[in-house]
Amino acid sequence: MNLHEYQGKQILSGFGVAVPEGYVAFTPDEAVTAANKIKEKTGTTAWAVKAQIHAGGRGKGGGVKIAKSIEEVKQYAKEIIGMQLVTHQTGPEGKKVSKILVEQGIYYPNDKGEIDIREFYMSVLLNRSTGRNIIMYSPKGGMDIETVAVETPELIFKEEVDPGTGIMPFQTRRIAFNLGLEGKAFKQMTKFVASLYNAYIKSDSTMFEINPVFKTSDDLIFAADSKVKLDDDALFRHPEYKDMRDLSEEEETEIEAGKFGLNFVKLDGNVGCMVNGAGLAMATMDIIKLSGGNPANFLDVGGKANAETVEAGFRIILKDPNVKAILINIFGGIVRCDRVAQGVVDAYKSIGNISVPVIVRLQGTNNVEGKQIIDESGLKVKGAITLKEAADLVKEVMS
Repeated sequence: MNLHEYQGKQILSGFGVAVPEGYVAFTPDEAVTAANKIKEKTGTTAWAVKAQIHAGGRGKGGGVKIAKSIEEVKQYAKEIIGMQLVTHQTGPEGKKVSKILVEQGIYYPNDKGEIDIREFYMSVLLNRSTGRNIIMYSPKGGMDIETVAVETPELIFKEEVDPGTGIMPFQTRRIAFNLGLEGKAFKQMTKFVASLYNAYIKSDSTMFEINPVFKTSDDLIFAADSKVKLDDDALFRHPEYKDMRDLSEEEETEIEAGKFGLNFVKLDGNVGCMVNGAGLAMATMDIIKLSGGNPANFLDVGGKANAETVEAGFRIILKDPNVKAILINIFGGIVRCDRVAQGVVDAYKSIGNISVPVIVRLQGTNNVEGKQIIDESGLKVKGAITLKEAADLVKEVMS
């Protein structure tokens, strides 16, 4: 489950990670109230006004502004709330902004009147190849981190953490050293890294990305941004996070699929697919590509394929106007192929006028009986048993 920046910072703050004082606002008037409250608490004379959507690159898209007066806070809030924000992660259609984060400005001078700030990159995630958590970080954080990764990869550092021992003090010190810090900032960074890793573990997250991690002119370290993804399968341990889900940021079809226990991801192709098992789903998408088509979705019905789930899958796939054919690829193990075949026939009749070709490939328990049900149904459904047969039928209907 993806979180908004302000929600991620709520979690971070709860584990001792320093974040700027900030409040979410849904209207310009609420933004003014938030700015005044921040001023009373921190004495700041500048505020960050930040669009809240599930996408990166907001600054480059015009979704982040620095206000130097309460009047500017209100002005920027009016401009950002309701805008269609386009970034490299939203696609050309962009996302509508319904709320903003008004936050304490941290671009301030030190007691000598000097501006001495630095921006770093840091993320925590699982390295699947080693089975260990990894902290990725760079002394060159900020909006151009992608360019840094491509042009100067030597500035991207990695620190693997043994999940059995957790992060060790020598590792937090090494990170602070590689970031070029010393003195107070060095100590602040070691504390920041330890708290960040602790938050990642105890919140059951799959990713924390902080860009930038900000060093102020007086050597304080803040999480100036946050991109947090929680593990859906661990949410039962965190009922306090359940209400953080923002359905308006998710695909409508993916939400509907979740109601039926289907694992669905919308893609940009023209061949819909319905499969039981993630590995088989990946193989099915390969088949579609090799046959000259492009997968329109990833849809795994798991081990619960029946008439109801098959019908739900059909309806969800058919909502995509780009779908020109549907391939159902089922391996019968716990699920019997004849039961799935009957579910396909029942769903087909229930939905009615299905205008695109449907190919059903059944293999495993009772696959012969299942193919017979499909072939004798009288419906415009093409049956297959082998992968090659399914591939050939996809190629035939797409030509």
